[in-house]
Order: sequence, then structure tokens, then C-alpha cells
Amino acid sequence: MSTLDRHSASPNDRSGSLRLPTFWDRVAGLYDLFEWSNRKVNAAARTRVEELVPDGARVLDCAAGTGEFSLAAAKRAKSVLCTDQSEAMLARARRKAKKRGLANIRFALRDITALPDPDGSFDAVIAGNVLHLLPEPEKAARELWRVTAPDGRLILPTYLQGKAGTAYGTMIKIYQGVGFHYEHAFSPESYREFLERLGLAPVALEVIPGGVPEGIAVLEK
Repeated sequence: MSTLDRHSASPNDRSGSLRLPTFWDRVAGLYDLFEWSNRKVNAAARTRVEELVPDGARVLDCAAGTGEFSLAAAKRAKSVLCTDQSEAMLARARRKAKKRGLANIRFALRDITALPDPDGSFDAVIAGNVLHLLPEPEKAARELWRVTAPDGRLILPTYLQGKAGTAYGTMIKIYQGVGFHYEHAFSPESYREFLERLGLAPVALEVIPGGVPEGIAVLEK
């Protein structure tokens, strides 16, 4: 989770030129350990995202990291496209999917702000714990909405640093020591206001409390 930035740095281009490792490539091996520090919230968020994925849906998961939301979605989805801008993160996600015997997941490098998919390609689109990391999260949100199908669902779980306690402050200092940075410290109120200002659709928001609370926003197309 950060803007150094697995989500806004450019991946390998289509010509095959070399891509410099990002912060998220470098910490991919530790990412699940970092997530474990907020495990109760993250487990509840995975369960809720799984519930929100319609049966038989075509799912896109952007900024997927090591793939936990993709793996949860795969239990109900027809297909899942798990994407990130970090090759190292996707490698870990692939290993998890193979270990769990999930055959309905594909993997691809994608820029969340410039997706190559046609309008309305996916019944459910997920972008978890990334909007607070982006300098222009509205650009990503609009792009995610573009590829959401008519009658589809955009699912946006996002950490609410504005509601985090002192334990999180200590953890952030540790992250910052290895290069972590975030752009927005959303509270439930400011996160809802941000999404409502985009004018895409009514915003349903539920908050999972804990050390680092998570706001799960859902927009129906």
C-alpha cells in the first residue's frame, strides 16, 4: 500500500523495454506480513468483497497486490482478471492461486488509470486499498467505472487512515522507513464525499472497524 507506487509507476511497455523495480516490487515478499498486522480487518474485508461479487460474474481486480481480493472473488466469479503494476506482486498472487487450485484467474500488468479494456467489460470491478495512495484517485475511479458493465458493480475497499488509532501511527513510521508514502488520509465522511463528488452513482459505504479501519464503497451501474 503506497504511492511510491505500484499503481502509478509505468510497467513494462508493450515494446518490451526494461522496467525499473518499484517500491512494491521490492517489498512484495513482505507484503502479506504487513497485511497480517491488520489481519482482522483484512479478513473481514475479504469476506465482504466475496459476498459482493455476483455469482458467475466477470471480475476485474485492479491494484490487486498479492491477490487476496482476487482469490476471494474467484470463489463466486466465472472469471477473475487479477492485475497490478508490480510483477513481483503478481508472481506471489499466481503462486497463491495455484496452491489453492483456482483455475478461473488470469493475471496481467495494468495501469489502473489507463485500462486497455473496452467500456463495460466486467460485471464486477474491484480496486482495494489503492485510492488513498494515488495523487489523482478520481482519474482511477472514473476509469474503473468505465469498464464496469451496465447493471454491474464497482467495489472500492479503502483504508481509512483518518480513523486509524495510535497503533497504526507506529506501523506507518515503520513503513515510511522503507519508503512508504500515501496521498490521502480518508475518514468515512471524506471518503464518501470524494466518491459522491464524482457524480458516478449513489454511494453505499460500510466501515469495518479495527486497527486500520476499512471503508467498503459500492457503486451500482
